[in-house]
Amino acid sequence: MATSSLVSLLLPCLLSFLLLRLSTLLDPSPGAAVPRVKRNPPLPLRFRHDGAFKILQVADMHFGNGAATRCRDVAPEAGGARCSDLNTTQFLRRVIEAERPDLIAFTGDNIFGGSASDAAESLLKAIGPAMEYKVPWAAILGNHDQESTMTREELMVFTSLMDYSVSQVNPPGFLVHGFGNYHVGIHGPFGSESVNASLLNLYFLDSGDREVVNGVRTYGWIKESQLAWLHATSQELQQNLHAPAFAFFHIPIPEVRGLWYTDFKGQYQEGVACSTVNSGVLGTLTSMGDVKAVFLGHDHLNDFCGNLNGIWFCYGGGFGYHAYGRPHWPRRARVIHTELKKGQKQWMEVESIHTWKLLDDEKLSKIDEQVLWRSSSI
Repeated sequence: MATSSLVSLLLPCLLSFLLLRLSTLLDPSPGAAVPRVKRNPPLPLRFRHDGAFKILQVADMHFGNGAATRCRDVAPEAGGARCSDLNTTQFLRRVIEAERPDLIAFTGDNIFGGSASDAAESLLKAIGPAMEYKVPWAAILGNHDQESTMTREELMVFTSLMDYSVSQVNPPGFLVHGFGNYHVGIHGPFGSESVNASLLNLYFLDSGDREVVNGVRTYGWIKESQLAWLHATSQELQQNLHAPAFAFFHIPIPEVRGLWYTDFKGQYQEGVACSTVNSGVLGTLTSMGDVKAVFLGHDHLNDFCGNLNGIWFCYGGGFGYHAYGRPHWPRRARVIHTELKKGQKQWMEVESIHTWKLLDDEKLSKIDEQVLWRSSSI
């Protein structure tokens, strides 16, 4: 109880400090160190007038210090010594302009702590294109974000205060492990009966960084308190409307390894780096019944989708140029496109969910398009 009281007292101080820090970074002139008002996207987020909602998944940017941070694992013709974090920024701008997403989901290792001399500055540069184009965005943390100058809690508080962010530190009213567990609802278009209802639910979860189990280092995992919140939130949402949902987290669960033996779509090029602890995430997601797909990061050379218990698990593929990759294997991004069913006079429930990937090549090639889910009423 004493710890909870101390946190409640310190949180306003932390928020004030981070607001001041944010204003200084956005405008470094001496007179600019004044807390500024966050530029919010139109809330709630909702489907477009054409009945579509498009999410761009950006996995593993590993952003460092910008132009001073060299690329890893790129072919000589990809720029050589001139290749840097700026290539990551250019790729993000290209994808935003090509796809015009309604939301960008940054699924962890957004910055590479060991190469970022200032975590806040690095994060602002990494997310910069989303804010420049005024695209709503949500972020979770990976296992490298906190290795610079900010803790995981400070990073999520800072992230929640950045322009056009819909990220949250944690859900109100729940005591959950980690930082970056939250729900975002996508409402129906203006003019429809579902204008005040969420037709698509997005669950964001903190899968942790590194932990020690029985004296052995392993990756983090989603804890019991997080699964309890997730299940309770899902059940509450489904009391009103049985809307489909997506989950986003960074580190894959152990069952993803078994997808090697299935008819997956995409590239499975490296071993699944997950925790030795199986906390029951798949069982929870299955029992909930609303999650149709999970979107992961962490393993940069994997970009496949495979099905476990009727739920698709999809990697984003490595996006960032300072992240490890493979020469002649282009960096990539995943797009998730959801469409509503058209009634006689208005848009109705979700009809279909598609996904594909875009490669950072000359043509911004579109590959591996597939249907993840269709409404049984079709």
